Amino acid sequence: MNKAGLYIRLSKEDDIKVMVSESIKNQKSLLLQYTKENNIFVYDIYIDDGYSGTNFERPSFKRLIKDIEDKKINMVITKDMSRLGRDYIKTGELIEKYFPEHNIRYISVTDNLDTYLDNSNNDIAPFKAIMNDFYAKDISKKIRSSLKAKMKEGKFVGAKAPFGYSKDKKNKNHLVINKEQANVIKKIFNLALNGLNYYQIADALTNLKIRTPSSYYDNINTIHYNTWNAKTINEILHNQVYVGDLVQNKRNKINYKIKKVVKNKEDEFIVVKNTHEAIIERSVFESTLKMLPKNVSRLDKKEEHLLDSLMYCHECSSRISVTPRRKKDDRCYTICNYFRTYRKEKLCTSHSNNYDDLELIIVSLLKTKFLKQVNKDKIRNNILNDLKDDDYNLEIKKLEQEIKRINENLDNIYLDKLNQVITLEQYERLVLKMKEELRNNQDKINYYLKLNKENNRDNKLQVIDKYIDDFLNFKVFERILITNLIEKIEISENKEINIILTFK
Repeated sequence: MNKAGLYIRLSKEDDIKVMVSESIKNQKSLLLQYTKENNIFVYDIYIDDGYSGTNFERPSFKRLIKDIEDKKINMVITKDMSRLGRDYIKTGELIEKYFPEHNIRYISVTDNLDTYLDNSNNDIAPFKAIMNDFYAKDISKKIRSSLKAKMKEGKFVGAKAPFGYSKDKKNKNHLVINKEQANVIKKIFNLALNGLNYYQIADALTNLKIRTPSSYYDNINTIHYNTWNAKTINEILHNQVYVGDLVQNKRNKINYKIKKVVKNKEDEFIVVKNTHEAIIERSVFESTLKMLPKNVSRLDKKEEHLLDSLMYCHECSSRISVTPRRKKDDRCYTICNYFRTYRKEKLCTSHSNNYDDLELIIVSLLKTKFLKQVNKDKIRNNILNDLKDDDYNLEIKKLEQEIKRINENLDNIYLDKLNQVITLEQYERLVLKMKEELRNNQDKINYYLKLNKENNRDNKLQVIDKYIDDFLNFKVFERILITNLIEKIEISENKEINIILTFK
């Protein structure tokens, strides 16, 4: 007895005209009518809605194959060959090899194909399979061309909005700010500007129990999903979308049959500026990029250096890094990365210098060559114009709230240490950083309190002058200052130093 499996498929890629004629309802009606007229028993109906013909990992198709293997059916019927598949190699293999090996009679109704009968339509089946494959290829080209046109117009075409944004309900190709997620993005950039590396930022966000992007996308709020990692932080800090630009076409599928995705070259990226509202100011984004370590594989260094990512080899143009100290009192040295990688080939020299001495020399140069030339009176007048007595109390309240938040975080990470959520090393590193933040915030409060107490201009000037002097003498000094003043430092093998500034 004929026991037929009716297979029905509809693809998202099919255009509107095709979708009407190939609709699930129409296919089902046609096949049932055919089986009724030919007195064929229908064992089951297998429907894959929204699956491409080049993809044979379809759930109902796999169920059909299993039923063939279990000998539950001995006949497969489709509306036409394209419903079975649009990959001519795989479709041909099914019809010419697999079905005969398993004693399966295959019928394609509108193609007048019946493998049980010996007719001319069976002979042209391979050519129809090739034509169906060409159709799939043509559809793929049209879709890619359409997507690239949208990208060039500054329209977002991704399946999911980047973390920090949502798709506009009125226009799915436009991004709008997600306030909750945007606050996390701002926090990440603030932590980076404060000198934390990727791993430290990830630890801080995890300890603060801030939700990760994956927890939002998969709508799962668990400990596993709320553990941040350095790779995610790295991607966020380098993502131009947060300044209002769209950077698309970063990846492509190899072709319409193979789903594997490969990265495109940077010159193939499609960049359109100012397509949506920015979360991060462009100047802040650029300042952050200067501070980030360029060697991503060595992110979790125990010691951060003022000149990290700024030093380059004059001879080979490779980056110069700093060797770690084995002990606190040990010296650390610079080394050319190219030399380190190809030490045996001797393609460059070590460019070894005592890093601490080098840092002192460069800081000294900054002091003597141009920081001393800064117009102190102009800075002082600008500060006086910007600062108002009314603003001091507001700033003090903000700082007090920040101190309260840090103290709460200290309590939380202590509990995390006790519960072994974080290691002792992570705990000590976070405590050190948070205590430093507490001291800085308390110093700022004291500064504003002094300004509040001093009612006359002379006393205010005295306090402000001290802060300006501390700045010009590098007593108040952070890595962000270095990265904003210096573009790169070239060091030659004969120990000559060339500092390239970010301005004339």
